[in-house]
Amino acid sequence: MQMRMLGASGIEVSAIGLGCMSMSQSYGIPDEAEAEATLLRALDEGVTFFDTANAYGDGHNETLIGRVLAPHRDRMVLATKFGIIREKPGVDGDPANVAGYCDASLARLGTDVIDLYYLHRVDARVPIEDTVGAMADLVRAGKVRAIGLSEVSSDTLRRAHATHPIAAVQSEYSLWTRDVEKKLLGTCAELGVALVPFSPLGRGFFTGTVTGTEFGKGDMRKNFPRFQEENFARNQELLAGVQAVATEVGATPGQVALAWLLAKGPHVVPIPGTKRAERVAENAGAAAVALGAEQVTALDALFDPANIAGERYPEAMFRTIQRD
Repeated sequence: MQMRMLGASGIEVSAIGLGCMSMSQSYGIPDEAEAEATLLRALDEGVTFFDTANAYGDGHNETLIGRVLAPHRDRMVLATKFGIIREKPGVDGDPANVAGYCDASLARLGTDVIDLYYLHRVDARVPIEDTVGAMADLVRAGKVRAIGLSEVSSDTLRRAHATHPIAAVQSEYSLWTRDVEKKLLGTCAELGVALVPFSPLGRGFFTGTVTGTEFGKGDMRKNFPRFQEENFARNQELLAGVQAVATEVGATPGQVALAWLLAKGPHVVPIPGTKRAERVAENAGAAAVALGAEQVTALDALFDPANIAGERYPEAMFRTIQRD
């Protein structure tokens, strides 16, 4: 497995990580046994970077990871997040609450240190310097090795980084979600911050396995604009170009989508999410796929934002997301 650094933190991770949210929520009914098999298969495939959050499954995801991976703690880099809450306004970055969130996550994860601790969403009521200052206290206390932010603007990143070094920024980034290319991707490179794309496979779209707009119970994609019938049909037309590149390089379409991200810079570390063991093996294999400059350029043009039908989220979900 190719390895990459999380900014200037000194923490090295596998170039392909594992997003664990779907093991507890949002993509159908969770399967505990399959989730356990997926986590262990990821380790076998050389994945060392595991991503969770206190909000995933209302704590279930952290507990799952802590239980299954505790015997392998020395083989993994563990990232979790705080800041999303169920009560209005849905975000809590109050410095007075940061240590409590961290202690609760440490207990669920069964560890004495979190390798990368993210602010899941910025609390508009609190200066970012104040929240990051409280997170920096956790680093000084030895509870956290490095800190990160999620779904932030370049300006917020710069202000946070001036308060305490930011190791990573997590944002949605894929062939059909390229907002970070406007500014944030370059800002991360300038500041020496890793960019960690979540949903790098377009919520399964680029695997080619999503063939219709009927989703089962508990699958949030049924509410997302890009998966609505007319938009979905238009977006499906673009997949032929991904398959063509996949044929050229002897890979799967999903691996091409991940390799395209890896080609965007050595500071880019995607974390495809899955809850199936066979998928995690396929995703890990993307680290060995090398795209040529012409192939990257062709995919850039094919997936120009103007060619994508529908927004990535329903309008209400953008309220806590910062964009450049």
